[in-house]
Amino acid sequence: MEIRTITCHDVYNHGAALQALALVTYLNNIGHNAQIIHYKPDYLNSYYNVWKVTNSRYNKPLLREFFLLAKLPHRLYELYYKVIRFAPYNQFRKNFLPLTKEYNSHRELLDNPPKADAYIAGSDQIWNTQMRNGKDGAFYLDFAPQGSIKIAYAASFAVEQIQEQYQGFVSEKLKGLNYISLREKSSLPLLASLGREGVGVCDPVFLLSREEWEQWLAQNAKKEGFNPSGYKRDKTEGIGKYLLIYDTEGSKKVEDTAVSIARKLNLKIVSVSSYRHRCADIRLWRPSPYDFVKLIAEAEYVVSNSFHASAFAIIFNRNFCVVKRSEKINSRMKSLTDDYKIGNRLVDGFFDELLLPIDYTPINEAMQKEIAFSKEFLNKALSNSSL
Repeated sequence: MEIRTITCHDVYNHGAALQALALVTYLNNIGHNAQIIHYKPDYLNSYYNVWKVTNSRYNKPLLREFFLLAKLPHRLYELYYKVIRFAPYNQFRKNFLPLTKEYNSHRELLDNPPKADAYIAGSDQIWNTQMRNGKDGAFYLDFAPQGSIKIAYAASFAVEQIQEQYQGFVSEKLKGLNYISLREKSSLPLLASLGREGVGVCDPVFLLSREEWEQWLAQNAKKEGFNPSGYKRDKTEGIGKYLLIYDTEGSKKVEDTAVSIARKLNLKIVSVSSYRHRCADIRLWRPSPYDFVKLIAEAEYVVSNSFHASAFAIIFNRNFCVVKRSEKINSRMKSLTDDYKIGNRLVDGFFDELLLPIDYTPINEAMQKEIAFSKEFLNKALSNSSL
């Protein structure tokens, strides 16, 4: 079957790239011909625009100017590494993501959609209406030809409530989908309030087993062509046992928690964040998604405020904790930890219980059941049968 997926696959975010890769890899592994629609509208193609306002809450007079001035030093620093140093993300996309031709607008998709039997929207925060993608009909598959199968797989609203002014738009767009699944079970009541029913499924990264991810790492170690962060040598070589920090917002809570754990467990600290963590023994500026997976797989402990860093920590059975984010978009992390009955790993800071190793026996059993259910959902949806 010809399948085309659409997601935010090229936004210089490790999790976004890896979940896009995982879904098409799984689909191709089971005999389909799957590609990612290379959708690059202006708002997803402006990574070098230092004046963009990424959160609608700050897009107001005066508040917008303060937001941009606060972000400017970090963005200029980031711009240098992305443009001058040829971001490892670009190499990852070129090597690993099977893409269609590029589409630069919603209108282009509507006028000339890629040919397929089935279209899949997701995963990740494609329906987050605090961002422009959540208000873009493309991520609700409104361009898919009549008669094709339209599936949402592990889509995420990322918020507990949709702003009132966007509820009508989202509700109307959801009507066009044949099958809907969400990444967070906690969002199912929100989906129902918008007039649709759905099921909870696992993020696409779980569709590939630990063994498959390890095989992928081994097979592509040379193909990737980059040591962590594009440096000429592997800066983590010989470091020994380490704790990995992945911080998406420059959180002091993440840093303080990591320092407390590392000291008590006698671990070095490796940071793969774009924020300067002075506590780190080795700091890598945004390594490629390939290296992101490798560093988590080999870490003794992972401290992050990221859904996908936590997901890969679970896949590789690493000890970890996830620190709550200040932006109040913690529902996806809460859903992940609650699903596996490790809600105590979603924290506001350090406490001694975090030093205890996680018992992965019941987690792995629960994970296999959820993966089996998720694969069954996909298979039945693709065969256009009742769920």
